[in-house]
Amino acid sequence: MRAPVSWIREYAALPAEASSEEIAKRLTALGLKLEALEVGGADITGPLVVGRVLTMEPEPQKNGKTINWCTVDVGDANGTGEPQGIVCGAHNFAPGDLVVVVLPGGVLPGGFAISARKTYGHVSAGMICSARELGLGEDHDGIIVLPADAGEPGDDAFEVLGLREDVIEMEINPDRAYALSLRGVAREAAMAFGVGFTDPVDRAVPAANDEGHPVVVDDPEGCPVFVARVVEGFDPTAATPDWMARRIVQAGMRPISLAVDVTNYVMLETGRPIHGYDADKVAGALRIRRASEGERLTTLDGTQRVLSAEDLVVTDDTGAIGLGGVMGGEATEMSDTTSRVLVEAAHWDPVAMFRTGRRHKITSEAGKRNERGADPATCEAAADRVVELLTTYGGGAAAEGVTVVGSLPARRTVRMAADLPARVTGLTVDAATTVAHLEAVGCTVERDGDDVLATVPLWRPDLSDPFDLVEEVARIVGYDQVPAVLPRPLGGRGLTRQQQLRRRAGRLLAGAGLTEVVSMPFVGEADLDALELPKDDDRRRSVPLANPLSAEQPGYTATLLPGILRAAARNVGRGAEGVAIYETATVAFATEGPGAEAPIYGVDARPSEAEFATLDAALPRQPQHLAVVLAGPRELAGWYGPGRDADWADALDVVHRLAEDLHVELEVGAAQVAPWHPGRCAEIRLTGPEPVVLGHAGELHPRVCAALDLPRHTSAVEIDLDALLAAAPEVVTGPVLSSFPVAKEDVALVVPADVPAGTVEQALRDGAGALLESVRLFDVYVGEQVPDGHRSLAFALRLRAPDRTLTDEEAAAARDGAVARAVAVCGAQQRG
Repeated sequence: MRAPVSWIREYAALPAEASSEEIAKRLTALGLKLEALEVGGADITGPLVVGRVLTMEPEPQKNGKTINWCTVDVGDANGTGEPQGIVCGAHNFAPGDLVVVVLPGGVLPGGFAISARKTYGHVSAGMICSARELGLGEDHDGIIVLPADAGEPGDDAFEVLGLREDVIEMEINPDRAYALSLRGVAREAAMAFGVGFTDPVDRAVPAANDEGHPVVVDDPEGCPVFVARVVEGFDPTAATPDWMARRIVQAGMRPISLAVDVTNYVMLETGRPIHGYDADKVAGALRIRRASEGERLTTLDGTQRVLSAEDLVVTDDTGAIGLGGVMGGEATEMSDTTSRVLVEAAHWDPVAMFRTGRRHKITSEAGKRNERGADPATCEAAADRVVELLTTYGGGAAAEGVTVVGSLPARRTVRMAADLPARVTGLTVDAATTVAHLEAVGCTVERDGDDVLATVPLWRPDLSDPFDLVEEVARIVGYDQVPAVLPRPLGGRGLTRQQQLRRRAGRLLAGAGLTEVVSMPFVGEADLDALELPKDDDRRRSVPLANPLSAEQPGYTATLLPGILRAAARNVGRGAEGVAIYETATVAFATEGPGAEAPIYGVDARPSEAEFATLDAALPRQPQHLAVVLAGPRELAGWYGPGRDADWADALDVVHRLAEDLHVELEVGAAQVAPWHPGRCAEIRLTGPEPVVLGHAGELHPRVCAALDLPRHTSAVEIDLDALLAAAPEVVTGPVLSSFPVAKEDVALVVPADVPAGTVEQALRDGAGALLESVRLFDVYVGEQVPDGHRSLAFALRLRAPDRTLTDEEAAAARDGAVARAVAVCGAQQRG
């Protein structure tokens, strides 16, 4: 909304010393955000004066153009008092007229410098200006001819033309439709300065009678109020007065003709959109109804529109002649022959206006106000104002008939505790201040004990809740007065155990050389197909999203692998030599069966415990997972030796290190699970009577690497982090340290190639008993002396007692027990 400051002052008795900057600042504090402050005449410099044309001599030119050689009296503005010689190409003036002259040394908008120069055989010392040359409009056909009483030659033309006018441009929130008018802006300005306000719609209007143009409203919900007035004997050639055209331009619109300009001016003034018809083109009574599906209407922009049954239309005996509240029809458009003007001032349903505008892709100043909810009480006053301006500047007279159909909607009453503004904002706001501020915004307020009953004005449809009233009080008191109070933290609370363990896991992963990433948790079938997941895999049970960001990824993922593998591929594709990344995030498994569909309850009351239970039952399972990806060099080559690429063992080592740090016992076994390589995939389990599968680690299948543009031998991990952290003991017992020497025993066992080393290791632990301190696999051998389909695994056993030095017999017994257990469980044979 663009509001000239002088127009604001016309309705608000602002202090004379209040600058435009101060007015804009206070309006912004009330919620009308400043977009720009245009200082009048800032792009025009130098002498701009009133001149009187003394002579004008037409001089035809060889190019067919006729110019006028003029002498213009500019008083003493030129320093000599002599008439100024100026060449002018316009012909809409005559000797004796007052015009606007810019003298040499002046600069017009666009950086156009004026100097004395020879043209058409004369030295032209200045320019006689048109409206467009001064930035006052688009009219370039003729120069500005001032009224006879505009001033004397040599007077400053800035003041005469209103070029010193400052304009405040504001961003208006959709819920503040009243501020899309000078009436609304001036009311806010008066409230900001605590001064008087003159309401432009506070005027006596003629009473409705049966002599006006007939109007029938078939849809009172869509059009609650419709006012029609007629002006007869209107002069269609009458010009728009300069002051009105200037204000329309300053407000950001374009002057067209007097009839159209008056309706736009009154809309800007009151906020009530007005439409004018050529009354001689209207056949019969106006009828307001919903359009028939497929009905056609050609609107003022020349577009033929196919209407919807939801559109409100204005019709006459010939059919639809206007899209109600949005745009008029071409058939009844006012023209340069219109002598009878039918004025429409109607209030329309805002929702219908919004939908019609979007449906037909029509954006207009009138539609912008109607769809936000203009004040329905302004219809009669706005129509009367239009009639007044049309008859004053266009001649003719107002017809006796006044048509008013419908009635105003009831005003809403909102109850609010008188101390609610103070409690919500922290400000010191007593009941008297609350009442005064609510009355300032137009409410009628009554006290009812500790409450106030505020009857809100019709031009504030956004005030429907006690907290809306709190906002009104707070913005007048001043948001800058709200105290800044830091919340007081509760003592004795730290991180939960789960939070501590997650941070501990993150520190260990970072220490292992991994970088954390955060990926989008959305997947589609193509992502899961790239991982070669079977159709019945639980990881395909992604939760469907109601409003996905992409149609290709419509589900919330049940696995972290698609996102983290995309991140790895992106980094490799951008030149990263090696990638070592991890991600911790929740996944979601879609709920199936009865109760999977969450019901939608109303918002008028808190759900019951049973309803909460139903909602909880419909929630998908959402565990926290950990995913790791290793690709490319794990150790870079250097002077210290050759580097090596990451492999499945590095991926598995990350999990082992994490479990060791959390003091959790794990089992590892071979598995064949997509997307891992079938011979290089480990299943990771928690130890116990009923082992719990945490996830998998290993090398990705070559086809998966190729599909995702990842290096061969890329390794990955995905485990259930929540389950791993839940297995971490509450109390960790430190190791028992012995001062006695360790006994070292090494064993080499030949086992079938498909027996995991972890299974053999666990058998050795179980067989060695309490004296075993550690066991470590240090060699794997396949070759001579080892049968086909077998391999030799060499383990280092370390034995120690806490209270004595072990004898050779004790160490040998523990070693033999370990071997015997491995033979029994794994079918192992001890190598000599």
